[in-house]
Amino acid sequence: MSSVPSILQADWSVPAGVHAVCTTRLGGVSRGVYASFNLGMHVGDDPQAVTCNRERLRSMLALEVEPCWLVQVHGNRLVQALPQNQGQQADGSYATAAGQVCCVMTADCLPVVLYNPEAGRLAVVHAGWRGLAAGIVEKALPLIGGTEAGHAAVVAWLGPAIGPQRFEVGPDVVDTFVDLSAQHAAAFHQVSEHKWMADLYTLARQKLAARGVTRVYGGDYCTMSDERLFYSYRRDRVTGRMATLAWLT
Repeated sequence: MSSVPSILQADWSVPAGVHAVCTTRLGGVSRGVYASFNLGMHVGDDPQAVTCNRERLRSMLALEVEPCWLVQVHGNRLVQALPQNQGQQADGSYATAAGQVCCVMTADCLPVVLYNPEAGRLAVVHAGWRGLAAGIVEKALPLIGGTEAGHAAVVAWLGPAIGPQRFEVGPDVVDTFVDLSAQHAAAFHQVSEHKWMADLYTLARQKLAARGVTRVYGGDYCTMSDERLFYSYRRDRVTGRMATLAWLT
């Protein structure tokens, strides 16, 4: 898979048989503003092109089952990555065994992959600022094992998201997070009277650390800045979606 330019593999320390990847915008058949590897059916692209891209994705990754595609709403609900949950309204999924392929789509929001080696379970969540504030990371952790007191065994990978130099937010977003925890103030940099730059990667790391997760990898891309590799809703508004997938073999 590493030779396929349209796929980024997670760079994290996990056993063989634990897989996590994120697609880029390269390597598909979509045209125009969706060029070329759009995987979102909901963004206005030609459905036949999206279907072709999804089939191409399965072939590239040698997946025996269809990924669990979700209807995402910036919430905190997760479902198990089973065939009967295809098209469910949720912002994350989890797998307890081989043959379950977790998947979320993004175009600036942060995809987070979580793996618990003690339980042999993993999850993928769609963690924009709303999902992070709503506690989607905290809801995912118990589903892959561990206890409410701590999840020190868990390994996390932060996929491509809008970077801290480009994610402009208003005081409502800052207040939302600081009300949750004063430490979140460190994830915001004020640039004018009513504007801040927000660091989704730092917010995710803070939330993971609060649950005992310190083995965190990734967090070094900016989807808005890299037009060649990534779709960005903030940059383009009408655009495609990347997919972050994780599964066990």
